[in-house]
Amino acid sequence: MHPLRKLRESGDNTPAAVAKLLAENAVFHSPLLVRAVEGREKVALIMATSPKIRHGAYTAEFRLDDRNTFLRWMGTIEGREIESFAVVTDNDQGLIAEYTIAFRPLPAIQIFRNALYPVVKDILGPEYWEYAASAT
Repeated sequence: MHPLRKLRESGDNTPAAVAKLLAENAVFHSPLLVRAVEGREKVALIMATSPKIRHGAYTAEFRLDDRNTFLRWMGTIEGREIESFAVVTDNDQGLIAEYTIAFRPLPAIQIFRNALYPVVKDILGPEYWEYAASAT
């Protein structure tokens, strides 16, 4: 079992606990945001906040190679079904270097994004939530 899954299933999913699993330069990719989140502190906050907003369980885990693990999760957000697929990439020290997640269906993603925003908006500024105006 991947250490992240073990942590989340233990219930000790605090930013400090998640940070212990992350490389200093960890990168988080999500369809909820318009850019990647970089750095242990910010990534730990996002990854610790997510399970407080949506509820469910991992339904599958596959080790893809020496560094990459695929996780499938199913659950609910505000009483609606939501599903995620993630690829966790570990570095040579076994710490999470990159976490890439996808969600479905789109209406649930919108609910999730709206619920996450007020919790992390002071840490993740507007550049994470909206595209910059194009110069046309």
